[in-house]
Amino acid sequence: MKTVYTCFCTDVIHDGHLNIIKNAKEYGCVTVGCLSDREMIRCTKFPTTTEAERMELYRSIDGVDDVILQDDMLYDDVIEKLRPDYVVHGDNWKDGAERAVREHVEKKLAEYGGQIIDVPYTFSESVSKVDRRLKEKLGMPEYRRKRLRQLIGMTPVVKVMEAHSGLTGLIVEKTVIEGEDGKLDQFDAMWVSSLCDSTAKGKPDIELVDMTSRFRTIEDITEVTTKPIIFDGDTGGLTEHFVYTVRSLERLGVSAVIIEDKKGLKKNSLFGTEVEQTQATIGEFCEKIAAGKKAQLTDDFMIIARIESLILEKGMDDALERAHAFAGAGADGIMIHSRKKDPAEIVEFCDRFRQTDKTTPIVVVPSSFNVITEAELAKHGVNIVIYANQLTRSAFPAMQKTAEDILRYHRAKEVDDRLMPIKEIITLIDEI
Repeated sequence: MKTVYTCFCTDVIHDGHLNIIKNAKEYGCVTVGCLSDREMIRCTKFPTTTEAERMELYRSIDGVDDVILQDDMLYDDVIEKLRPDYVVHGDNWKDGAERAVREHVEKKLAEYGGQIIDVPYTFSESVSKVDRRLKEKLGMPEYRRKRLRQLIGMTPVVKVMEAHSGLTGLIVEKTVIEGEDGKLDQFDAMWVSSLCDSTAKGKPDIELVDMTSRFRTIEDITEVTTKPIIFDGDTGGLTEHFVYTVRSLERLGVSAVIIEDKKGLKKNSLFGTEVEQTQATIGEFCEKIAAGKKAQLTDDFMIIARIESLILEKGMDDALERAHAFAGAGADGIMIHSRKKDPAEIVEFCDRFRQTDKTTPIVVVPSSFNVITEAELAKHGVNIVIYANQLTRSAFPAMQKTAEDILRYHRAKEVDDRLMPIKEIITLIDEI
């Protein structure tokens, strides 16, 4: 009997999967691979069931002879172990980002005479319905909210990109690239920044945009996406107000809020000591964290404490003292910030914090110290990297240049080559 292999990464079996098994069975003995959680999250999928549950589901399919765990999206582990005569897959992987995976598999099989069988993708109302239900399930508050904690346990570093509208949320949701290792890669979560939210509304970043308006931005994003959301809570406001913010964010399905240990009228941290900024005492901020933790209703939601000591030049010892105190008060993570281009002080903080605290997640925002990579940060114990404003900062120069050129030439022809066709934008939206 010939050995036939196919890989599934679904929580629900539909007609398309059954058609794959039917075609595979014609070629020999069928082994189905269950793509591991760790690899699924890198290729636009997120599991709502465990690996063990998915493997049991695949075993129940008529025509399946064996089920194994696939721990490499490029199939290297499977091809080395099984050396299948055939790899069967839907022909949808011939296009888009997944094409790189197909090309890699084809080369590996060619080394010993193996073959790819591309099965025409199954288009039907029942298949579309299942796909829509899976997306809707991932977008539900109870599933979305817990995903950040799950991601911290699944991946070396959680990659977070800012989103300030439904469209930017879709960009974060759907951007997938082929990485240097040949594997697919994508962002894991979204950051709803007060700076970007205010800027998009043409307002200064001084907590002028009220929470009702900011919650509407979250709703715009959650209506069209599924990835977890981290919310920029600024100072958190008065403790009495913060507890209501926590409850509201939980209901919306937000995974975490980050609040900074400052008080009074908000001033953006990038100004550092150039403007007057008042840091809350350790006791004051610990009380706010504890009140927020007491108010939350689920175990999924995270309150992350942002420390401004390095920004305000209060020194490393002050930053570390605050980090340990805030973690002790119940903070689910520590965000350390710096406006220096050299990441040395961030690295020092992480190394020293990790000497005594091995588990509390560390969050960094490498806007200024942007020379350091995610992998390098992960080596120093960082769990979450937030790209806090890059979409906003890249969009405005492009829009301004387009506006200037239309004024200059009194027509739009000169800007046409740098515009995305409106059809592509509509397709991006329609695919959700």
